[in-house]
Amino acid sequence: MTAKKHAFRFALLLAMFSGLGPFTFDMYLPSFPQMMKFFGTTASTIQISLTACLLGLAVGQIVMGALSDVYGRKKPLILAMLLYGLSSLGCAFAPNIGVFIALRFVQGFAVSAGTIASAIARDTYHGTELTKFFSLISVMSSTAPLLAPLGGSAIITLTKWEGVFYFLAGLGLLLSLTTIWRLQESLPKEKRIRSHLGEMFSNFKTLLGNRVFMGYVLAQGFLLGGVFAYVAGTPFVYQKIYGVSPQVFSLLFALNGVVLITASQVVRKLAGKIEEHRILRFGLGLSFVATMGVMIAVITHGPLFALVIPLVGYVASMGTIGPVSFTLAMESQGHIAGSAAALLGVIPFLLGCISSPLVGIAGEYSALPLGLILVVASLLAIGCYVLFAARETMAR
Repeated sequence: MTAKKHAFRFALLLAMFSGLGPFTFDMYLPSFPQMMKFFGTTASTIQISLTACLLGLAVGQIVMGALSDVYGRKKPLILAMLLYGLSSLGCAFAPNIGVFIALRFVQGFAVSAGTIASAIARDTYHGTELTKFFSLISVMSSTAPLLAPLGGSAIITLTKWEGVFYFLAGLGLLLSLTTIWRLQESLPKEKRIRSHLGEMFSNFKTLLGNRVFMGYVLAQGFLLGGVFAYVAGTPFVYQKIYGVSPQVFSLLFALNGVVLITASQVVRKLAGKIEEHRILRFGLGLSFVATMGVMIAVITHGPLFALVIPLVGYVASMGTIGPVSFTLAMESQGHIAGSAAALLGVIPFLLGCISSPLVGIAGEYSALPLGLILVVASLLAIGCYVLFAARETMAR
């Protein structure tokens, strides 16, 4: 049974790992106000728990990506899913906010192994086929941002915030068993790199020195860094400034999943018909228009729909850019695909670590930092693409 013959089932399996990240970040968002009261802390401190998870994810992707190039894709994935389940359970029993933040770091480190799914896709597909397959994964995994906040809202309606982390612990156990029984190794031993720390760092140095590769990485990275600012800020913007309930917030946030699914599906249909660079440029342009719309809504204190519409547009731009930037960055990375996928993942999360706490810098009743961060993220993404990747395209 080959992966190509059963592409849909194979994509669904990989999407389970890719979708674990959104569940980890988004499922507890409706619980932010409840957790703030439980731990007796501030909105900004609760947002630090998201930052800690992002930082763990950033560190973990470097480690997991390198390990998967040395030991294959399957073993690191099994260990990570077991660690994820245990750390999720620990979060539910955290006695104070400090322990909770530390465990969120561990949880983020473990969920970083989801990036190995990208390397597995790269091991199996190439070129336009990789774009189509990765778009299929994106369509499937995009249901996670749709389901996660709705599920989190349903759980805290029936029980306390700890129930979210009991659920995540069970999900970690399920994925551990799925990895053991259903996932085949995609990187043969003869294609693995030597287990040498110096060579691992050499691979990352090579990738960091590749201007074109870094152009795509930074373009995607800055936009995704803006998404994490959006994730950290909207629970308070929607619920505190606009006064929506946790259930309405979950519906608004779930709209992101619908948008991501639609955008990824459109990219999948266009792959092979329209050049990837043209799709990428459209996505970058859409991000700029959307972020300016957010800024106008924030400055004028516009109604809720005036803010939601451009935020949805920003998410759509991310859904458009994600599959094509991944393909363009990964197409020439070969046996170091694990390290390349890790770097593609780590940069956005490092940027997210910076942007997430900045959203709350003006307090829980101000949306101005969110608007500014999104505009700057869009401008930096466009600038990095133009300076590094676009020049190479024009030279062809």
